[in-house]
Amino acid sequence: MKITWLGHSGFRIEIEDQILLIDPWLVGNPMFPEERRAEAIGGATHILVTHGHFDHVADTIAIARELSIPAVGIFDLMSWWESREGIEVIGFNKGGTVRLGTVAVTMVNATHSSSTQGADGPVYTGTESGFMIAGEGHVIYVSGDTDVMADMEIFNDLHAPDIGLLCAGGHFTMDMKRAAYAARTFFHFKTVIPCHYRTFPLLEQSAEALKQNLPGVRVIEPEVLVPIEL
Repeated sequence: MKITWLGHSGFRIEIEDQILLIDPWLVGNPMFPEERRAEAIGGATHILVTHGHFDHVADTIAIARELSIPAVGIFDLMSWWESREGIEVIGFNKGGTVRLGTVAVTMVNATHSSSTQGADGPVYTGTESGFMIAGEGHVIYVSGDTDVMADMEIFNDLHAPDIGLLCAGGHFTMDMKRAAYAARTFFHFKTVIPCHYRTFPLLEQSAEALKQNLPGVRVIEPEVLVPIEL
């Protein structure tokens, strides 16, 4: 399995027979070298979207059209894109599981917000979510944008994820200390990879607090387009 950070909350996950793009924001992302876009999206089979904010969906429609692959996410947003944009979608909801090839993806709760900018103001795009991605003997928890939730205890009981891709930049989501609290209180991760940080000065710039508060857990500070093999 390879997990490659695309900056901010974007990931490329090569698992089983799938190449999954998570929340791709490439054009205009201060952390992403746009000249390497083809490398980032090459061979992708699906695009998983956690919610409708621009920094998570900005490139989804363009990539879905270019590669003729489906966007996968909350039913409301997927239905809207299908009718409005004409792209292929897989819409489901929290607690539901879809099979993408030999990979199982379950949608789980998050606590945040979800909208896009319309001509007359914000447009509701369904509710925010996270994912449990199971394959190759691993379960990856993609937190999406969230704060700490008691729901996380249930997630662990049902899915037992060993890898956590956790938002941890603060201001819009939980920060490093809160992410560490969530990880040690509710989960038994072997590996944690922080995201939604370093993109702007407003966000946390280091994962040191996450590392200090998660003794015994492998915390990897990712580098953009450098694959992490697990």
